[in-house]
Amino acid sequence: MSTFRNSADEQEPAPKRKTDWKAVRDQVVGLLAGVVRWVGLLFALVLVLHVIFVIGEANPDNGIVSWVADWSEGLSLGFKDLFTPDDPKLAVLVNYGIAAIFWLVVSSIVARIIRRVGGAS
Repeated sequence: MSTFRNSADEQEPAPKRKTDWKAVRDQVVGLLAGVVRWVGLLFALVLVLHVIFVIGEANPDNGIVSWVADWSEGLSLGFKDLFTPDDPKLAVLVNYGIAAIFWLVVSSIVARIIRRVGGAS
């Protein structure tokens, strides 16, 4: 019988690592605030594309133009008929442009609130 012991048998279990919950919270808060900003940016982009398609007289039967028009209706909220100038292109430019600015501003404010309430720097 051999008295040789394997060094793996003698190893103590590795100490458990402590989780830095503040760092985890900061990462989650930062991620959430970033998602809010990106969503606002994407909403504004859809509205700006709609303005470009209308002013540029893009083909309304095109799938992309149709998709953007459908989404911009919902994203424009109450802004799509805020102003009613005689020129329909001007109406789209002003109303949907205001809606795009609204989404940029609101998403920025909400992201800032998330960071402040969440304690992220």
